[in-house]
Amino acid sequence: MASRRNFIKNTSLAGLGLMAVPSFARKNFSLEDKLNVGLIGVGLRGINHLQNLLLRNDINVTAICDIDENRIAIAKKYIADANGKEPKVFGSNDLDYKNLLALTDVDAVIIATPWLWHTRMTVDAMEAGKYAGVEVSASNTLEECWDLVNTHERTGTHMMILENVNYRRDVLAVLNMVKQNVFGEMVHYRCGYQHDLRHVKFNDGKTAYGKGVEFGEKGISESKWRTEHSVKRNADVYPTHGLGPVAVMADVNRGNRFVSMTSHATKGIGLHNYIVDQGGTQHPNAKIKFKQGDVITTTINTANGETIIITHDCNLPRPYSLGFRVQGANGLWEVDGSRIYVEGKSEPHQWDDAKPWLEQYDHPLWEKYGEYALNAGHGGMDFFVLNSFVESAKQNIAPPLDAYDAAAWSAVTPLSEVSIANNGQPQDFPDFTRGLWIKRKPYHWMKETY
Repeated sequence: MASRRNFIKNTSLAGLGLMAVPSFARKNFSLEDKLNVGLIGVGLRGINHLQNLLLRNDINVTAICDIDENRIAIAKKYIADANGKEPKVFGSNDLDYKNLLALTDVDAVIIATPWLWHTRMTVDAMEAGKYAGVEVSASNTLEECWDLVNTHERTGTHMMILENVNYRRDVLAVLNMVKQNVFGEMVHYRCGYQHDLRHVKFNDGKTAYGKGVEFGEKGISESKWRTEHSVKRNADVYPTHGLGPVAVMADVNRGNRFVSMTSHATKGIGLHNYIVDQGGTQHPNAKIKFKQGDVITTTINTANGETIIITHDCNLPRPYSLGFRVQGANGLWEVDGSRIYVEGKSEPHQWDDAKPWLEQYDHPLWEKYGEYALNAGHGGMDFFVLNSFVESAKQNIAPPLDAYDAAAWSAVTPLSEVSIANNGQPQDFPDFTRGLWIKRKPYHWMKETY
C-alpha cells in the first residue's frame, strides 16, 4: 500500500487509465492540485472506492452520505486512520444527498448506492455542477438513460460509468490485439455476467454470510435491495460487466452503435431451490414466485454488422465467468479455457494457450503501473477505473466511459424486459448520440502503441 501511495505522490498519473486525453489537455496539470470528493453510498462498494481514494495524495474526501449510521461510522474510521480531515456527514433521510451536492467544497462525487438511486443521484449531481462517477448499472429505464444524456448535454457537466472490467488486464490486452488487427475484421462477441449470487441475494445478518434466506427489510447489505429486482423483473438487470468491454472493442457510440436486440429467459427455479435448501419448505420466502429467469440470453446487432451475445446467469450454482469471446475474420479469444487462435500463427485447428499472447500484447498501462494496482481490488482494475475518473474530473474533460456509454449499456435492462415479455420480440435501440456516433472518434485507449 505504501508503495502505491508514494507512486501517486511522486507521479502525475496524467493519462493513467485515461488513455483518451491528448497531451495538450494535460499541459497545465499540477501535482499540487487536489480534487475534493464526496461519496454518496459507503456500503461495501463505496468503502472500496474510499479506501483507494485515501491512498492518493491528490484527493480530499470532504463529505460522505449514507442512511445507514453503521456504514458512516466505518467510513469515518477509515478516513481517520488515514489521517484525513473529518468529513461532513449526510444521511438523515433518503434525500439528504442533495445537501452534500450543495457543498462548495465538493468538486466530484462517487455514487455507490442501490440501483434505483443511480440515475436520479447522477442527474442531481450534474445539475449541481459536480463531476459524477456512478456505479453500474447506471439506469433502470429508457427514460433514465435519456435523463443521463439530456442532463449532460444541457448542463455541460460530465459523468462516468465506473465499469471496472474495462480495465481488467486480459481485457485490455485483447483490446490491444483488436486495435492492432490481430484478429482481423471483427465479426462476433460474447460476454455476460455469470456469477452465483445466491449468497448475496439472501442474508438475515444472524447466520454466517451466505447462509441466510432473508432479503428486503430483514436482509443485510445487497440483500436489502438487490433481490427485489429478481422478484419483480424478468430482465438482464446487470449487463455492463460483460457488455462494456466488448462495446469499447466494437467502437460503440464512436463509429458504430447498437441497432436492435432480442432477449429470452428460462424458467426461474434457482432462488426458490436455494430458499428451500437453506430454510426449508415451510419458510415464508419459499412461497415467493420469482419473476426473473435463471438464464437470460440477449443478442444485439450493431450498425457495422457484428453480433453480441450477452448472458445473465446469477441464480444457479456455477463458477464465475464473464464468458468473453472476441472473434474476427482471422481468429478469436475465449476467456473460458484461456485460449486464442490466430490464423497463420496458430497450428491449424489447434488452440493456443492465451497466456503468451496476452503477455505479448499486455496493455502499456498494465506493463508500467500494474505493480501499484494489484492491491486495489478486483485484481487491480479498481485502481485504473478510479484513476481514470479522478484524472478526468481534475481536468474537467470527458471521461473514457461517458454518458452515452452509460445510457447505451444500461438500456439492455429495460429493452430485455420488454423483449422477454413479448416472446423475444426484437427491440430497436435508441441512438443516444442522436447520430453523432457516425463522426465521434474512438478513444485512444492505447495511445502508446498506435
